[in-house]
Amino acid sequence: MAGSVGPEVSIHHAAGVPRIDKDAALAVASVPTLLMCLAHLTGDDRWIGDPYLPVRDVNLFHDETGGLPPDVQAEVREAISAVLDELAAGTRTPAGTPSAERMVAMMRACVAEDVAPEYAPLMLEELGLVDRDVHWSSGPAVPPGFRVLVIGAGFAGICASIKLAALGVPHVVVDKNPDLGGTWFDNDYPDAGVDTPNHFYSYSFAPNPQWRHYFSKRAEIRAYADSVARAHGVTERTRHMVEVTSMTWNENDATWDVEMSGPDGTVHESYSAVITAVGQLNRPNLAPARGIESFRGPWFHSAAWDRAVDLAGARVAVIGTGASAMQFLPTVAATAESVVVFQRSPQWVRPSVDYHREVSPETRWLMENVPHYARWYRFGLFWRFGDGLLRTLRRDPDWPHPERSMNRSNDRHRRQLTEHLERELEGRPDLVAKCLPDYPPYGKRILVDNNWYATLRRDNVELVATAVDRITATGIIDAEGTEHDVDVIILATGFEAGRLLAPMTIRGRSGVRLRDVWGDDDPRAHLGVSVPDYPNMFVLIGPNTFVAHGGSIIFQAECSMRHVAGALVHMCEAGLASLEVRREVHDEYNARVDAEHEQLVWAHPGMRNWYRNAAGRVFSPMPWRFVDYWQMTHDFDPAEYVGTPR
Repeated sequence: MAGSVGPEVSIHHAAGVPRIDKDAALAVASVPTLLMCLAHLTGDDRWIGDPYLPVRDVNLFHDETGGLPPDVQAEVREAISAVLDELAAGTRTPAGTPSAERMVAMMRACVAEDVAPEYAPLMLEELGLVDRDVHWSSGPAVPPGFRVLVIGAGFAGICASIKLAALGVPHVVVDKNPDLGGTWFDNDYPDAGVDTPNHFYSYSFAPNPQWRHYFSKRAEIRAYADSVARAHGVTERTRHMVEVTSMTWNENDATWDVEMSGPDGTVHESYSAVITAVGQLNRPNLAPARGIESFRGPWFHSAAWDRAVDLAGARVAVIGTGASAMQFLPTVAATAESVVVFQRSPQWVRPSVDYHREVSPETRWLMENVPHYARWYRFGLFWRFGDGLLRTLRRDPDWPHPERSMNRSNDRHRRQLTEHLERELEGRPDLVAKCLPDYPPYGKRILVDNNWYATLRRDNVELVATAVDRITATGIIDAEGTEHDVDVIILATGFEAGRLLAPMTIRGRSGVRLRDVWGDDDPRAHLGVSVPDYPNMFVLIGPNTFVAHGGSIIFQAECSMRHVAGALVHMCEAGLASLEVRREVHDEYNARVDAEHEQLVWAHPGMRNWYRNAAGRVFSPMPWRFVDYWQMTHDFDPAEYVGTPR
């Protein structure tokens, strides 16, 4: 669907989907989404005005009725049903792609908010209504011998390979794992899945109208990634079980000399450019588990789940209460004799009616058969889980309660999340005291409730609200000196996000190691992509591009890759051997990043999260709105780089 230009109007029966009655499907549809389909297909502005305007919804999870009265809802469903009949009969010609002005009006009507005009060109691309790709000025201009190395075959690496292939740029993808998927290959712990709705957690150019779940688990996500990779030939260009150990810039040849280890031993190859797509969350953090090597029982990190360890009847310790722990704890608690969970600081947890819900056959029919339904449903998710939320995380200098929240909207979210916690833990004031955070919502990434509170209430589960001091041969001693004897330890301690691109040794033009520039916890890059002194090296999912408040990291990967594609096209067409970001451009950009973060929740005084380094700098999340980052990366600016002629 997305990636094409213009409307689709075909109505068909999708393979594997039961034959669905159209009216039954429309009866369960999102009314705001149907209204956008009507406005889009008919070009009639009546559908984006009274009495059809949805009511503004300030809740964390929107009302799919749009807050409209039943008779208006019925009128909308009848109208779209008639339009679908006319399209199927060939008696109606669908309206064309909305203008930018009309797109703004439709977006504002859809979410009942004042969506700025600058979102129109972004969303026309994001919804696949106009082309997003970079193109050659007048045919491919790839010089002889030019080839690119892509490191990593997760979502970002797959995206990079697809876009390079579209330009006809020769390239190779390498990945340390035996199959593609990146983090979704590594993390196979029980109940592993997304905490972002997967109708948004997907490529804009490869939507999946047949998602079976609103929040898919690992198997379905990997199947999607695999299907996209195969459809675009990525699998044929990928070498597995190959790990890059070092990269050195060769000034004489203007290439990266790359050392890789794999099934054939150590090999050395040269590439004109390198795109790293290894992500930020790929090296387990073992620092909170001091003394783990002395433990006599089995232990493992959640990202390297050991299925050979039988947890039945075992006394299990879980260190950490982040996203992975929240997902696997119910399964572990249902099997183990006892579970003790060590919590350094509590998490905000949000409910979601969709988290455990399957997408009904009727809704899948809507996604497949109602023109533009999947597009506008995606826009709603984009807004609610992205830019519509970010402004609630900005400090209001006049807000009288800065210790607990950032502003009035953030405080409303705090009340809603607190009410959920208190409902789930009713009658357990001990757990309420341990689980209620003292920092503003979104100071850490909010987690989706996978029966977390219900699991903590189990008789065989104990929550220890203190950090681990050390691990002994037989158990764990917490920060208060209490010893806990356990049989198995599971580390849910996150990743060494600050050690981005480790353990590769990367030496740039001056010969200085990138690790010596970044240290262990302070990676920086222009737009999260380019680093001075490291020409022709581009980073996807780089510093300050992580999505901490919501949204989809795939969006950042696509934006970054467009910038990279623009750089490569410029380099080839201008006859350049190398491109290196100007240091002053890099430094000025990072100064703006730091200044912006000072106004956002992740820099809240006393806030402890993995987004900040030892000096307190926020190095991982993106401070910008999605539309800002899209604008920054959209059109490659040669003035920001120094080019060296071939």
